[in-house]
Parts: sequence; C-alpha cells; structure tokens
Amino acid sequence: MPLNRRKFLSRSAVTGAGVALAGAAAAPAAGAAPAHRGRGKPKRYALTVLGTTDLHGHVFNWDYFKDAEYADAAGNAQGLARVSTLVNQVRAEKGRRNTLLLDAGDTIQGTPLTYYYAKVDPITAEGGPVHPMAQAMNAIGYDAVALGNHEFNYGIETLRKFEEQCDFPLLGANAVDAKTLKPAFPPYFMKTFRVKGAPPVKVAVLGLTNPGIAIWDKAYVQGKLAFPGLEEQAAKWVPKLRSMGADVVVVSAHSGSSGTSSYGDQVPYVENAAANVARQVPGIDAILVGHAHTEIAELKVVNEETGKTVVLSEPLCYAERLTLFDFELVFERGRWHVESVKASLRNSNTVEDDPRITKLLTDEHAKVVAYVNQVVGTATETLTTVEARYKDAPIIDLITKVQEDVVREALAGTEFASLPVLAQASPFSRTSAIPAGDVTIRDLSSLYVYDNTLVAKLMTGAQLRAYLEYSAEYYVRTAAGAPVDVDKLTNAGGRPDYNYDYVSGLTYEIDIAQAAGSRIKNLAHAGAPLDDTRQFVLAVNNYRANGGGAFPHVASARELWAESTEIRTRIAEWATARGVLDPKDFASVGWSLTRDGVPVF
Repeated sequence: MPLNRRKFLSRSAVTGAGVALAGAAAAPAAGAAPAHRGRGKPKRYALTVLGTTDLHGHVFNWDYFKDAEYADAAGNAQGLARVSTLVNQVRAEKGRRNTLLLDAGDTIQGTPLTYYYAKVDPITAEGGPVHPMAQAMNAIGYDAVALGNHEFNYGIETLRKFEEQCDFPLLGANAVDAKTLKPAFPPYFMKTFRVKGAPPVKVAVLGLTNPGIAIWDKAYVQGKLAFPGLEEQAAKWVPKLRSMGADVVVVSAHSGSSGTSSYGDQVPYVENAAANVARQVPGIDAILVGHAHTEIAELKVVNEETGKTVVLSEPLCYAERLTLFDFELVFERGRWHVESVKASLRNSNTVEDDPRITKLLTDEHAKVVAYVNQVVGTATETLTTVEARYKDAPIIDLITKVQEDVVREALAGTEFASLPVLAQASPFSRTSAIPAGDVTIRDLSSLYVYDNTLVAKLMTGAQLRAYLEYSAEYYVRTAAGAPVDVDKLTNAGGRPDYNYDYVSGLTYEIDIAQAAGSRIKNLAHAGAPLDDTRQFVLAVNNYRANGGGAFPHVASARELWAESTEIRTRIAEWATARGVLDPKDFASVGWSLTRDGVPVF
C-alpha cells in the first residue's frame, strides 16, 4: 500500500519499531503508456541505479579533527555536497525519471557533526533540530537507505527520530522484532518507472543490514531487535518481490563481499555476506555493497541455481565515490527482462560542492566547528599515534589511564574494589596528534574516533594471556636479523589497526620471530610473573566487550559495570579536570616488540 512520505502504519510494542506492511510503492504515473502490443522491434528501457554507502556523517569535504579541508595522498574528496553534484550530473545525462538513488548504510555516526546532533544538541530533544544527514539526503532526493550497524550506536530512540525526519525509508529486512520476529523496519521499497509505448518497469529494492549489530550494540538491541542472516532473509523476500511484479530486484546490503566475519562464531551468521547472497539467492540483479569500506567498481558473481550473473559494486566510504548500475531492459514475451547490468564508479574529487547543500547546512557546520575548537587544557609536549601500532606510545597510554581511573572509581566500595584494574585500547588512527600547547576537543576526538563506551569485565591471568596472544597475531612473522619494514610489519591476515590491543597494567614482550600463538614473553604484573589464576578487572570498550574482533574470553567474561558515556567524553573530562596533559602522569612502557628476545627497536 502507498505510504504517506514513507511513514509507517503500525508500531512494535517492544521497540516502537515501524513495521512495514508493504514496501513504499509508487503508483504508476498519470498517463502511463499501455502495454506494447506491436510485433515489431522489442521495446527497450535504460535505468540507472545510483548508490553510496558508509557516509558516516560526511556532508562536507572537511576534516573536523584538523579543522581544515579534507586531504589525503590519493587526492580524494569527501562529502554529500560533492555527491550531490555527481548525482545532478547523472540525472541530467540519464533523465531524472530514469534514475534511482540508494545508500547501503552507516549514516548517522562517524564525525563530530553526527556526534553533536546525537549528544550535544540532540535531535531527540523536544523541539530539537533536524539531523544534518536527513536534511542533506532529503535535499539530494534519496529514494531508500539500508540500515547500517552504526545506525544503532546512539540507541533506538535516536534512530527512530532520524527515521521520522527522513523523506525516504530506512530498509532492513533482517532487522526484526525480537519477540514477534516481524520486520521492525520496512523490508523493501518499490518504484514504478513509466516507459513510452510499453508497460511500466517495476523496481524493487531489498534492504539488508548486518547481523553483528546483535553483538556490537547489544546494550541497545538485546531483547528488542534480532538480526537474522542476510542469506536467509533474502531467500524469503526476493521471491515475494518477484511475485509482486518486480521486473528488477536490487539489494542494498550493509555487508561486505568477502564472506568473512570479525566476530568468530559468536553469531551464526556471516558478517560480510553480500557475495553469498548473490551466489545463493536466485532472482537478484544487482547488489549495492556496504560496510567493508573498500572500493569495488564491479564484481560479478554467478548464482549457483540459475547460472545468472549478479553484479555487485561498493563505492568508497565517506561519499568519496558514487556507484552507477546501468541496466538495459528489453520487453519480450509480455514482460520486461534485464538484458545487461554494468557497474561503474564516479569520483567525488572530479566536482565541486553543490552550493544548494552548502547553503542548507552552513549553520550546522559552523556550530560543530566552534564546538570542536573549544580549548580544554594544555599539553606539555606533542603526543602522536604515528608509531603507536608498533611501539608503546604515550598517547595510547592516555586512553588506558583514563579508562583505568573511571573503572576504579566506579568499583570503589564494591567487592571488586581490591582487584587490579587493567585497560585495553587500540591505535585507531595513524595520524592523530595532540600538539604541545592548547588542547581542544577536536584534538582529543581525533584520538578516539569511535563512539564506544566503557565496560568492566572480570578476567583471569590465563584469559589475559590468551587475549594478548590473539592480539599479537596482528604482526607479520619476521625472522631475527631480517630487515624490518614498519609498513609491512603489521595487519597480518588483513587485521585492521582497531583490532590490535594494548593492555595496560601488565608488562610483556611480543616476539614476532615466533609463530602466532607463542609470541607473548615475560608476561608480568607488578614486577612478578603473571599468576594465571589471579583475577583482574579489564576496562574495555563496548565493541570489544561484546565480542567485536573475536578476542577470546572477553565476551563471555562476567560484566561488573558498564556505562553509556562515550570514552571520548571521559578523556575530555579527564583532561579538563587536570588542565595539563603531561606524559609523566599517564605514560609507561608496558610492552615492546622483540625477536628471539632482542628488541626490534
């Protein structure tokens, strides 16, 4: 049934979820041509589906952490203002009535802009603002957006408010009510395209999100929402869409194409399942891929049942690229057939910002720039993450010190108050720096770019040893005496920097000449060899505490305490309270890399 501006008709008693009784179906345009009855040359139609993904709050080509225009070595440009210009170009080329604009999720988290409108001037406040991403995407004219996992980072209330502010549906066929297992968001969207002299073309978009939400945002979704696998839900919905007359089926999936998962066996569903969906589920023509932050212009996957080729494409994140799926359809034997699909990318660095978007959000941008440039203290020396992935860096020790202090205070007066508090932190960025002199919110925000919160877990010495061994798999095995290239030393097996952990409060060596699993040497606490039976409190971010990265033991460990304040905020509070950031107050050398006992550096 048609929905009034995509606003949904029934509500889940558990989550307040809008349940889609039917996809947003656009009625055939007035004066649509009747069915083609001629016997001459077949009718043809060209359709272009445009796609972005993993926008993560990037409206402008601006780096809030550096307070400057965004720039990188590859010359990329970012932001929806640039994408808007690209979209305008394509619509001019193809005819707007022959295009569809989609996104594959991770929209409302990732920059100080999105943080500001979730926490500082929240959209959920009475009479609160309209989210800048909703404003920009409404103005550009998005047709449908799949839910990403980061949509849930600020809780269901914020997500529902954002949904209410959007002129397009947020799709998630595999985001279901935990009790009824009915869709909590619209599963699909349908649009009808008029074709002169032939029946209209009906295009269905199925939205799929990531099963990992059940782990990563457990605190918000447990008992309220469930997230079945993409493959099983696609197999359920695609035949329904075809039976409803869909001539073209496009999937917008917040799920990479590699077939891998970052959470081990904690969830029985694959994290990066887009290629599996193409391979296993018949009836799909193309998949807009998200989540992995990789650039795939065109990937062809053969469906195992039909032998038909499904075309996948993943545009680069942060609005740096725009995907184009160009469909050629032919009307034969009484129906439309997809004759061919080709995918390509357009680069945001080839155009300028759309002045319409710039004008629309100038005030919001200015507020956030002023916010992040607030001075909260001073630093006695420059602290940087440049070497943090292979040397124990004081700037990461700042994170662990803050986490230790917060958890120690939280547990004061409890039965766990006497236990040693350790802390975990990762080198998220290779370019973060806190300069000597004035320290601003943006300096501290660049150090901790995620909106993670803090959890205290009860761990044994043996579990921590296993935890560190797993973390040490991050390093490429390097024989003693072999040359060391720091650019090739890390990220073994494709492991990202955010899945390498320091653990403060312990001292240890990581012998990279040894095989993975046998690298942690001289592990000690308080100057004595670590007692495997002793209990410790590990201060850990919620992503890791819930199983992100598949580190051993931590997800199943007893939770002693948790909070909803972001670690980034705790760092700013800590710095503001002291006024001065001096490494002597937080830095320590807890670990080092060795080869056969000899220091690498």
